[in-house]
Amino acid sequence: MSGFDSSDAFVWRAEDHGSAPGEPGSAPGVVRFGSIADSLAWLDGHTNFEQTTPTRAQLPTLDRIRALCRLLGDPQRAYRVVHVTGTNGKGSTVAMIASLLAARGLRVGVYTSPNLHAVHERLVADGEPITDESLAEVLGTLRALEPQVTGRLTRFELLTAAAFAWFADIAVDVAVVEVGLGGRWDATNVVDPDVCVVTSISYDHVEVLGPTLTDIAAEKAGIVKPGAPLVLGATQPELAGVFSEAAAANLAPLWRAGEAFGCSRNLVAVGGRLVDLWGPHGRYEDVLVALHGSHQGHNAACALAAVEAFFGAPIPRPVVDQGFGALRVPGRLEVVGRSPLVVLDGAHNVAGAAALAQALVDDLPVTGRSVAVVGMLTQRDPSAMLEPLLASGVRQVVVCPAPSPRSMALSTLAAAARSLDMAVEEAATVEEAVDAARRSLGTDDRLVVMGSLYVVAAARAHLASRGDRLDAR
Repeated sequence: MSGFDSSDAFVWRAEDHGSAPGEPGSAPGVVRFGSIADSLAWLDGHTNFEQTTPTRAQLPTLDRIRALCRLLGDPQRAYRVVHVTGTNGKGSTVAMIASLLAARGLRVGVYTSPNLHAVHERLVADGEPITDESLAEVLGTLRALEPQVTGRLTRFELLTAAAFAWFADIAVDVAVVEVGLGGRWDATNVVDPDVCVVTSISYDHVEVLGPTLTDIAAEKAGIVKPGAPLVLGATQPELAGVFSEAAAANLAPLWRAGEAFGCSRNLVAVGGRLVDLWGPHGRYEDVLVALHGSHQGHNAACALAAVEAFFGAPIPRPVVDQGFGALRVPGRLEVVGRSPLVVLDGAHNVAGAAALAQALVDDLPVTGRSVAVVGMLTQRDPSAMLEPLLASGVRQVVVCPAPSPRSMALSTLAAAARSLDMAVEEAATVEEAVDAARRSLGTDDRLVVMGSLYVVAAARAHLASRGDRLDAR
């Protein structure tokens, strides 16, 4: 594609499909919720695989989401799509792609998961989350249509359909859609993307996607679609064949990191990283990426390549500077305090913990002590996740339960920390853990909250309730 013209996409509207929720004259049978609380209670009454890990048998079908989208008039086809998967780096890369597209003047919808504080954060357009009114309306439409779908819809399927319908109704030019789990059987995989992105491959959700890296890669390669360029950030040689075969089977151009695009310089800068990026259509030197961590150079290269593939052309330099300079990704190496330094990071697997530890050394060093507040979900390896923190100076941890039914037992987490000769304190809640850690810190010290986005979200909300500023970048 050589350029983008919003007139290329047809405009989808709910009223055209008999589902204009909450409006006078709307189609009969549309359910109007009394409040946003009622609509969210209905949504939460559906199976939530973020709270209960799915089995392999529960995942392999797109029948329900396809049927629901057909009833909605297939709104996901009303706009162009960039589809993003990967083990780590998805959230940051999605934010970068969306920011670059917005800086180019497009109206951008973004669908991500999970959220930190409210489900509204998952559905964003023009940088703003969906309103209570709009979310209640679109969920009302889905509630009316649900009886026509064979099988019980999941919470994620409903949210995915809600995002697709809302984006179409407000006429976004492009949607940046993040895979929830894996790729092949993820509910988002009913889109027909213009560009597919795989940020990285490492061990995560092996009980569903694994057990090997090749198995995980094959699941993520399932998002590749006919003719859509595949931007591949995963660099392991042993996985190359998986993606080559997927691209060839779909006649899709394959852009590999290190061959078609990359980051040739990556330095610590005030407020982020200073990088040199290159892609098939151009080179971009001295770019400020307003996120911490050397791994963000790789994510930025993936994002830039995706946007070059989308337009089929170089990206104007002012767009690059604006897009990368305006980034904020809450809960991902987010600095929310300076005296002491307080860092929140949703690292929830070994690769993420290693990236966090390196960023603490390179980007966010301190002269004093470092204490970590840590909570994890089950099916993680706590020792392997905690060990990288040692190199960053963390010798003391306050362990706490993650606010999730899948929380790892405190005794398991504490034992893992003690096996690494870390000083351990146990707390009954995330909030108590944060307060306990802060009481022990001086102005030259550092507090790190990690292990799960559920833990980060609770800590972030607690710090805000204390009056802490959450913009201390």
